[in-house]
Amino acid sequence: MKQDWVWKTLTGVLLAWSLSGCAGLLVGGAAVGVGVAHDRRTTGTVMDDQTIELKLYDALNQQLPPGNHINATSYNGSVLLSGEAVSELARRQAETIVRDIDPPVREVYNELVIGPPSALSSRSNDALLTTRVKTAFFQINIPDFDPTRVKVVTEREVVYLIGLVRPNEADAVANVASQVSGVRQVVTLFEYIR
Repeated sequence: MKQDWVWKTLTGVLLAWSLSGCAGLLVGGAAVGVGVAHDRRTTGTVMDDQTIELKLYDALNQQLPPGNHINATSYNGSVLLSGEAVSELARRQAETIVRDIDPPVREVYNELVIGPPSALSSRSNDALLTTRVKTAFFQINIPDFDPTRVKVVTEREVVYLIGLVRPNEADAVANVASQVSGVRQVVTLFEYIR
């Protein structure tokens, strides 16, 4: 009985870890996410998105006043800014920093809220919601749909969905995400493919 609990817990942890995109594979001296094989972006675009995120992490922390909680998520050359900015000026500065980054960004979704940084308990709840939403995607039964192709970002119980998807996939994903307990709102930032 105790072994069943251990295996279920281990399986859940591994599933959450793999869904978070943290699982990596060392190829030719560079870390490349295992999900690249299923990604609709090119490997070069995936690498550009990772580069953009790393550069923005440094730039936002160095160029903005302290007290912000800003996350930058890059997908296919578009960047989602989420979290909290201490002022409208910091919010606008963050967007300017994104627009000036190299490699260039095609679009900026500035979803920053003006206010103090969210509490650790709120961020932990958001991380749990992200995992629950990603796990719920596995119930979608559409030919050629791969749940790992949708990036999920959660801030203040608002779920942002990003990815290269077909319209029917987008509808199914948004519907499933909206039904996860604790999700307050779903925002779709998809690029559609035919």
